[in-house]
Amino acid sequence: MYEGKTVGVVVPAHNEAEFVGEVITTIPEFVDRIFVIDDCSSDATWERIQRVAERVNASPNVAKADGGQVRPRVVPHRHETNEGVGGAIKTGYEFAVEEGLDVVAVMNGDGQMDPDILDEIVEPVVSGRADYSKGNRLYSAEHYRGMSRWRFTGNAILTFTTKIASGYWKMTDPQNGYTAISREALEALDIDDLYDDYGFLNDLIVKLNVHGFRIADVEMRAVYGDEESGIEYSSFVPKLSKLLLVRFLWRLKARYLVTDFHPLVFLYGLGPLGVVAGLASIGWAALDGGLTVLSAQIGILVVLFSCFVTVVAMAMDVEHDDAMERNPRF
Repeated sequence: MYEGKTVGVVVPAHNEAEFVGEVITTIPEFVDRIFVIDDCSSDATWERIQRVAERVNASPNVAKADGGQVRPRVVPHRHETNEGVGGAIKTGYEFAVEEGLDVVAVMNGDGQMDPDILDEIVEPVVSGRADYSKGNRLYSAEHYRGMSRWRFTGNAILTFTTKIASGYWKMTDPQNGYTAISREALEALDIDDLYDDYGFLNDLIVKLNVHGFRIADVEMRAVYGDEESGIEYSSFVPKLSKLLLVRFLWRLKARYLVTDFHPLVFLYGLGPLGVVAGLASIGWAALDGGLTVLSAQIGILVVLFSCFVTVVAMAMDVEHDDAMERNPRF
């Protein structure tokens, strides 16, 4: 337990035989239950998980949080088919909800998440300051120094697009999988409906916003070992772009049309349409041979005004959800 709250950790693993054992054994003692999900690995990951789980569960310190009957601290589970990192985390979340754990963290099986700061990750949720907390490797140069320029640029772009899609405008580093979530948030979400693949974190953040949950960033250093990313960017980028667009439109509908009316939804629609219309008018006139200085000026003014309308919509969005975010802890 941590400050009177039961804590679980989900460890998703796919072909992590070299790292997953150390991840399990270094998880802090205050964690009550560890759900290790092997997502149909093709190497010795499952065998490694079973051996380590057996050894940890044989420890005399493994007992029920309320002092009752002894039960395994490590709960191994294997998917018969590969369901993606999101699918593995969802399975762990479902186990945690069934057991009624107060806070559930996620530590990937690749060994890139420092167990020594797990208390910092769960603290905002345990204290009630937030319903969801996550690591933030982009807070300062000191923290992202270990990140390659390629990773930093990609994370910066995904941060901006996820801010727009989710409505959490202070949040950065949305792809950071070192997270903690409250039981109340998990019970409110439709876990089975969450995205299965690498867009899981982005999808989860959007849905937390629609449900009105508070989130918090926790400063952490970027750490990369020998493990290589399993992301195939040729398919990941188009899929995630589509997901963010669909979830953005869904959020606007759910938050600003269905549950409560807010004019920013029309501004968000008017802005992009105006940009397209302005550029189209300039292009059409140029192709038709009728482009004049006046028509070009009108088209440019329409584009600029539409951009201004979009910025106003974003500003209203920021103000509307400002109380739902917490700055990184120092």
